[in-house]
Amino acid sequence: METLKNRNNLINSSEIVELLNKTSSPLENTTDLDPLIDSIGDAKYVLLGEASHGTHEYYTWRAKITQRLIKEKGFSFVGVEGDWPDCYRVNRYAKGYLDSGKDIYSVMNEFKRWPTWMWANWETAAFIDWLKIYNEDLSADKRIGFYGLDVYSFRESMNSIILYLEKNDPKALAVAKTAMKCFEPYNRDEGQTYARASSFVPELCEKEILHLLTEIIKNVPNYNHDPENVLSTEQNAFIARNAEKYYRAMIKRGSASWNIRDEHMVSTIERLMKFHGKEAKIIVWEHNTHIGDARATEMSSEGMVNVGQLVREQHLSDGVVAVGFGSYKGSVVAGREWGDSMRKITVPEAVAGSWEHAFHLAGEGKNKLVLLNKIKDEKCLSSYIGHRAIGVVYNPEHERFGNYVPTILPERYDAFIFLDETSALHPIHIQPNGHEIPETYPFGM
Repeated sequence: METLKNRNNLINSSEIVELLNKTSSPLENTTDLDPLIDSIGDAKYVLLGEASHGTHEYYTWRAKITQRLIKEKGFSFVGVEGDWPDCYRVNRYAKGYLDSGKDIYSVMNEFKRWPTWMWANWETAAFIDWLKIYNEDLSADKRIGFYGLDVYSFRESMNSIILYLEKNDPKALAVAKTAMKCFEPYNRDEGQTYARASSFVPELCEKEILHLLTEIIKNVPNYNHDPENVLSTEQNAFIARNAEKYYRAMIKRGSASWNIRDEHMVSTIERLMKFHGKEAKIIVWEHNTHIGDARATEMSSEGMVNVGQLVREQHLSDGVVAVGFGSYKGSVVAGREWGDSMRKITVPEAVAGSWEHAFHLAGEGKNKLVLLNKIKDEKCLSSYIGHRAIGVVYNPEHERFGNYVPTILPERYDAFIFLDETSALHPIHIQPNGHEIPETYPFGM
């Protein structure tokens, strides 16, 4: 505990609590989001975070904000920290494409890569069901999309490319099969085998993947019968390229693999914005560590950049609003180690000296919204203070040593949503009754 306090350099804690108490507003229902919606104004980029990948309230509040932004501000699509192929199936279902799935359960049951609960959960299903109904009243070219921004889906993306090229481009299909053949000896894990091999042969399959990407980009103008499927094929080729780079960087120490991943997500945002036209607006759902500006944390000193920083740097004139989330205590779905069975884990009370503890003390433990951009010049908020971050792997007994990111909160986010006590989300892939729908579904959507 004392170590964390010293590391965070916490000063004037009572002053911070008093300021938060004075400037935050209660958050109990969707109308309480009015100050946030007003502050977003005409911004074209809204980044909505989460302090874990397994918390019910983070997903439901993001969905409520997103619904209002779509209805009131004309936002065009949602991009999430998920795999492109899986989320693209969800996208086609939400837009009502033919043969896109009989129901949301059957679509989400296709999420196979660990951690499945990140997007195969009933909270996301409720939002997609709402989105599908909302889209029914819109023309096909105006329907709101749902896309994965991440780089992890190498095998799934290559399989999607091959399926598409089998019907549309025999010449490029041969190039794709050559690239797949190069990867076959390293295909038994999530890139670790390829990473180790690339330390001895640095270029390994790079030439084959670059050839594939070049071939697809060259032929894109000829793939014109379904523009969104063309976009998907091109995106899968970029995933193959950047995943190969990511795998090679994994074996090295430092920030390289993290930066490749976040730069890929930003380039995906760019392609999606271009596809949706000059008036496009995007809502991003990702972990706080991605959407909060890295320059307001220790990430920057380690050479790391992230989505929040890059989007701010590149699109500040278009309007960028980042909203962080946090909670004081509760429960979460996570694993004890990578690939572990999902489980419900108790989240202990936030440690003294953290941002979450300060928010808990401010306003007697109530949920609250604070517009940080209105208080960013307050001197008492200018120090690095611990801000909890829970990943898909979580061991609460160790959290004080690795789960708090020293953060200058008003520089990291434009607004912050604090939820005093949160609960675990509802995965779809539970055993033995994976199809069991929670009693309160669709959670007031």
